This record gives sequence, structure tokens and C-alpha cells, in this order.
Amino acid sequence: MTAFQGEQIYRNFINGEWTEASTGQTEPSINPANRHEVVGYVPVSTEEDVNRAVAAATAARRAWRSLPGSERGNILFRAASVLERRADEVAEAMTREMGKTLAEAKGETMRGVAILRYYAGEGMRKSGDVIPSTDSEALMFTTRVPLGVVGVIAPWNFPVAIPLWKTAPALIYGNTVVLKPAQETAVTAAKLAECFEEAGIPAGVFNLVCGSGSVVGSALVEHPDVGGITFTGSNEVGKRVGAAALARGAKYQLEMGGKNPIIVAGDANLDLAVEATISGGLKSTGQKCTATSRVIVVREVYEAFKAKLLSQIEGIRLGNGMLAETWMGPCANERQLETVLHYIQKGLDEGAVLLTGGAKASGSALEDGFYVQPTVFDGVTPQMSIAREEIFGPVLALIAVDSLEEAIATANDSDYGLSASIYTQNIGAMLSFIQDMDAGLVRVNAETAGVELQAPFGGMKMSSSHSREQGQAAIEFFTSIKTVFVKP
Repeated sequence: MTAFQGEQIYRNFINGEWTEASTGQTEPSINPANRHEVVGYVPVSTEEDVNRAVAAATAARRAWRSLPGSERGNILFRAASVLERRADEVAEAMTREMGKTLAEAKGETMRGVAILRYYAGEGMRKSGDVIPSTDSEALMFTTRVPLGVVGVIAPWNFPVAIPLWKTAPALIYGNTVVLKPAQETAVTAAKLAECFEEAGIPAGVFNLVCGSGSVVGSALVEHPDVGGITFTGSNEVGKRVGAAALARGAKYQLEMGGKNPIIVAGDANLDLAVEATISGGLKSTGQKCTATSRVIVVREVYEAFKAKLLSQIEGIRLGNGMLAETWMGPCANERQLETVLHYIQKGLDEGAVLLTGGAKASGSALEDGFYVQPTVFDGVTPQMSIAREEIFGPVLALIAVDSLEEAIATANDSDYGLSASIYTQNIGAMLSFIQDMDAGLVRVNAETAGVELQAPFGGMKMSSSHSREQGQAAIEFFTSIKTVFVKP
């Protein structure tokens, strides 16, 4: 194997120090664009490392919560400035570890900067309300108190944005944090920890423990001193996280899968609808929880839309995300590639018609990476697996319907309810979609994969635990309300 940055070995960050895992072992983080390239070596940690990190976070929490919100905010501001200065370095690590294009990685890194600055300002906003009491001599009000130690379990698809949109609000509201990143993107996570370290975060307030979900994740979820768990990942794992947290009375927040539809109405601007379908469904190789998966098109424009879509997809360039000409990179790992290929085969087996793609991408520049062709299926019915199960890859399922009403009903015929969009010029259709669509995020004349950091984000049905992340809504999870009654 070849190595990146001299085969650098990364460590856990616990109690303000970089420490080896208790096992003394590391494993390589592999570049999915070239399986022979090592981005760095990351720790293989155990429950012992989690216990050390939680103990450090527990010891630090009283002093941290006692700081004025403005002081906590100053540290987040400094971390934002460090991340901004190191944005190219962090983005390059992200592209090499996860596979998304460098342009996307830079955009995500700068979004991380914005998240830190947004929540830094939260330290100076109100945290309670005065409530009239029936006792004329009493003062009654609410305040908010932190949960204590928060465990953050983050996925590999957004290795900067998601850890930060969980960690930043946890910290500003007075919690201490133990972050368990996806092992596939642990190098990127270590660089985030370096930014907090350089910003002067007190020892124990932010900790990083790298390792498998089955070992490190489970130990974090089950630890009696962890007051809250915020998780983004698969439904299968999310259910286990929620059950384990519930069993011991910990607060939990789950953001899980999606099977996100885009509806193309008869009066839609087809060029814009095609652009949104491709961007929403195929950027980041379809590896977004908000990625477009089902494309529900009113029959009168179905053939015209399909022709435009296929024409545009033909021009997509696959390749290493570090190359400027690359539009779509590889799947993040071999397991994800196999999952995508498995669902493509299921689509064929269940009778869907393959229009384009459908195989592992070939070519000398692609043979050592986890590349799959952008894939489009025709003749898809709502009962097929590719229309019901999350694929997390660049696979679009085209579904023809006879009316807007049928389109919305088909879109709602899903166990998931994360994001959805519609393309139409009719205000009545827009309002019907907004009112009737069962999704936590609905977008009109915009792609499904768009989340703004200042707005609440989360899903309905199996897509989440019905809590919301980001924006000022984050305070609802990361704090508890305390009602105070004072009488002289």
C-alpha cells in the first residue's frame, strides 16, 4: 500500500491529551478511490478507552457548565477560525477518506465553520421564560440545564458537518462531549479534534474515541454516566441505540434513513427538475440521508423527463474526488459498493427496467476504487425493494403516476419521512404538497438534499426519533427545562 502524509498514526483525544488505544492497535483508513492507498492509521479502541473518556468528560462538566455562555461561545469562535484556516487540509483528508469530490468536501468544511460560529452566538441568547404565578408574592420562571455528558455517534457520509452540528450545540449549552466517529473517516475526525485543541478547549470537555460501533459505540450508549446520545446512521443500528438508551433512562436522538421522493408535476420546468434530480440523487454518490431516491413523474411529461434525465447522466464523469474534472466519486467503502450492487440486482430480479448504469464502473483509472455507475430504473412500482428500501447509492427509481394526488399518495407510501420535493409552477399544487406530504423537510422547486444549518432538521416515521437537530431547535435535545419557583 502507498501512504498519505507519511503513514501518519492518529490517536484518541482524551482529557486534553492524544493517547493510544488501550489495545495499542491501529487499522488503516483506506482511500475508496484507490484501495491501495492508506490515508492514515486510526485507533482500535475498547470499552476501557470509552470509560476513560467519559470519566474525563464527567470530571470536566461542572466547570464547563459554570462558564458564562459567552466564554463557551468564544472557544467555538476560535475553533471556527482554526477550521477555516485549515479548511483545505481538512477537505483533502475528507475526500481521501470518504470519496466525495474536493469541491463538495470544501463546501462541507466551510459549512462546519458556519455551524461553529452560529452556535457560538447561542451562548448569548435567552434560555428561559418568566411565567405568571398564582401567588402574587412569588417569582416563577424556567431555565435550561445541560444533560451532562453527551455521546455523539456520527456517520461517514458527512464527517465534518454532522459531528459539528451535534457537538457545537452540545458544548454551547453546557454539556461535555465524547465523539465516536465512523472508523472510515476517523482521520477527518482527528483533525476536528485538533481544531478544538488549538482553540483552547479545556481538558475533558471534548473527547474523541475511535473504534468500531459494536465495541466503542455500544460502550458509549450503555455507559451509566452518559446523559444523552445523539446518533446518525442506519435504522437497524439506530433502533438498538434507542432501546439501549431507553433501558437506562438516557435521553436519545436518532436521525436515520430516508427514501426521499421528488415529484415532477405536469407543469414543471423539466430542465430544472432534471438538474435537481441528478444533483439530489447522485452527488456524493447518492450517500446522503436526504438524497433523492424515488422520482415520481406525472405521466404526461414522463417520457420527456426521462429523455432529458438520461441525456444529462451520460455526461457525468466518475473518478477520484481529488481531480477537478470529477463529478462523482466512489462509494465510501467496499461494503457500501456491494450493498448498491445488491439492490441493483434486486431491481432487475423484481422486474424493473434498467435504463443506464447498473454495474461496477470499469476503466484503468477506476479499477482500484469502489466505483459504481450512476443507475436509473424505469417501470418501477411502489412495492419493489428499490422503491421501499434505502440504498444509499447513486440509484434512481422512476415511477409514473396519473395525477398529482396519486404522486403525493405514492410519495407517502413509505416507512420513511425525511425529505421530499416537488417541481411545479402551480400554487395550489405547492400548497397541497406542503400540507399533505409526510416528511420533516419539504422543498418546493428545489432538490431533496438541501439542509440549512439555522433551520430544524429531522424526519417523520422511521426516519428519526421525532426530535430535531440544528438551528435553535437543538436546545430542545441538549438541555432539560427546569422550572423555578421563588418566594421571599
